[in-house]
Amino acid sequence: MADKMTDAQWREFVSHGTRTAKLSTVRADGSPHVAPIWFLLDGDEVVFNTGENTVKGRNLARDGRVALCVDDDRPPYSFVVVQGRARLVRDLDEVRHWATRIGARYMGEERAEEFGARNGVPGELLIRVAVDRVLAERDIAD
Repeated sequence: MADKMTDAQWREFVSHGTRTAKLSTVRADGSPHVAPIWFLLDGDEVVFNTGENTVKGRNLARDGRVALCVDDDRPPYSFVVVQGRARLVRDLDEVRHWATRIGARYMGEERAEEFGARNGVPGELLIRVAVDRVLAERDIAD
């Protein structure tokens, strides 16, 4: 039987290792768009980068509603779904700072600056999602 995660447990779960999130945004016609993302938690916000001309970037500029799912696909299976509203940040110093930190998480400290330089340029955005709602369950198959 699945157990609900506490606030501390879901935060640890989504921050563990290099788990990616599946980000769902709303297309102009109302249909969903899902894409994998690299991300970090910053207090009560999820932060990630994307290009302003990507499907995600265009969707978020028009409609900030999002849902993210982070899961462990190994038995006994666990997941966290976060819902919130995105805010787009264009300040290049902040974009590069977070791109570097995100690069460190997923590619290691030795490549962090490389990813910060690549993703901290004009046309790239920092997205901050204020966490409004969380559904988090662990050990679903137990």
